[in-house]
Amino acid sequence: MLQKIKKIDGVILVILVLLMVVSIFSIYSVTHGRERLDGSHIKMIKFYIVGFVAFIGLTFVDYRLLVKYALYVYITGIGILILVSFVGTEQNGAQGWIKFGNSFSLQPAELFKLILILFLAAVLVRKNKNKLLFWRDVVPLGLFSLMPFVIVISQNDLGNALSYIVILIGLLWIGNIKFTHALIGLLVIGGSAAAGIMSYIHYHDEIKDFLVDIKRSHWIERFDPWLVPDKATAKAIYHTKNAKMAIASGGMSGEGYMTGSSVQTDRVPYTYSDSIFVQIAEEYGFVGSALLLLLYFILIHRMILIALECKDRGGPFLIVGVVAMLLYQIFENIGAFLGLMPLTGITLPFISFGGTSLLINMASIGLVMSVRLHGQEVEEDLPSPALYSSPASAKRS
Repeated sequence: MLQKIKKIDGVILVILVLLMVVSIFSIYSVTHGRERLDGSHIKMIKFYIVGFVAFIGLTFVDYRLLVKYALYVYITGIGILILVSFVGTEQNGAQGWIKFGNSFSLQPAELFKLILILFLAAVLVRKNKNKLLFWRDVVPLGLFSLMPFVIVISQNDLGNALSYIVILIGLLWIGNIKFTHALIGLLVIGGSAAAGIMSYIHYHDEIKDFLVDIKRSHWIERFDPWLVPDKATAKAIYHTKNAKMAIASGGMSGEGYMTGSSVQTDRVPYTYSDSIFVQIAEEYGFVGSALLLLLYFILIHRMILIALECKDRGGPFLIVGVVAMLLYQIFENIGAFLGLMPLTGITLPFISFGGTSLLINMASIGLVMSVRLHGQEVEEDLPSPALYSSPASAKRS
């Protein structure tokens, strides 16, 4: 046990503590003295305590055991997502929460990101470094990722649904996909995204009516400020417009802690959760924002180093999945307030207020640390459940 403790990456541990400090101080800045939110920083401390317990717990659990039973975890996760569609409660337009009493709620869509990483890694491990076949490998993996995507989209949670696609792309890339398949896939995804954006701009009114008919009018307020700000309602553009003004007012060194002119007067909604980067940019300025991004960079860099040093097949897959998940969340959250991405309500990892998202992110880093502790050991053969095993004699082309 002592030898394993010595293997824990101290740099990652320090980064997590620093992110915790930034989160708690930032949340306190924009919630102190507010009747409904006062004390949120204390709740975040409690969330972090639970998060570190999850981090430590998964650090010492052999990740290969989780990979071995990933299929059953995946099936259970799909069942929970379906259950949410019937018994889930709605928050901020998304029906994706299961409440346990008055003090605790769980967002299964966040949890499923980690489940999907485990499952896709388990499938790719069994390919034994062979090139992925399109119909035998890529399409089934896509369908396994599309299933939760459709369920979560039906719950009006676009941000988390898109994260499943990003995780799939990241793992397919490291999973030895053929270059031609990757190129075709990128062209299809890029072309579809471009066509979708152009269609939304040119056929805005028709698409708006369609979204209203299917009860997705909430998406209009997210896409209009990004793609057609001149057609966006005052309500829709209020959030991003004021966020950009607040970020700009921060300048180089910021307006000062707890003195941000916009975030302290509630001109920017959800500054303690989804919009917490706005608080950082306005009160800490460009310097503070750059330091935060530097912390993220070091964290991701350390994880990649662990993946490169791992001798087991499954470890790098898990780490790449976690890296893809975190990069998407960081880019989507910050990009939304810079006008680069639509506002989807995705949280800023380790900083935004929220128990489920923090728990999953901490557990994910614990999984990465487990790779560091156990990834140097002799690789064991894993049994192949019939659903995602492929015949050894199958021809590969």
